[in-house]
Amino acid sequence: MSKQRDPAKERFWRQTLEQFHASGLSVAAYCRLQHLPPGSLYAWRRTLADRDRRAAAAELPHFVPVLLPDATATPSATPTGFELLLPEGRVLRIPAAFDAAELRRLLAALEEGAPC
Repeated sequence: MSKQRDPAKERFWRQTLEQFHASGLSVAAYCRLQHLPPGSLYAWRRTLADRDRRAAAAELPHFVPVLLPDATATPSATPTGFELLLPEGRVLRIPAAFDAAELRRLLAALEEGAPC
């Protein structure tokens, strides 16, 4: 069973950490001045950094592997394009002569989950 997050507590510690960083004091001096346990400040600093890292990672674009034509193909072979492997096993075949703007629109629609 996971603990529920307390938004007020998180807000308090984010403000406290911001004030601590702006103070220029050591953790011990700042905590003594604010009547806070140094262990709590260290723990919340780590917890909030982890939460921020996870949130930032969730916002990163999701890349998928790209299969390029076989590099050992004969030089006289004409380029056939490439394939994008999409989630759930879908494959998007892109011809060699493609419209980049149209591909961007298609990929944006796929990322938003719009029906094709």
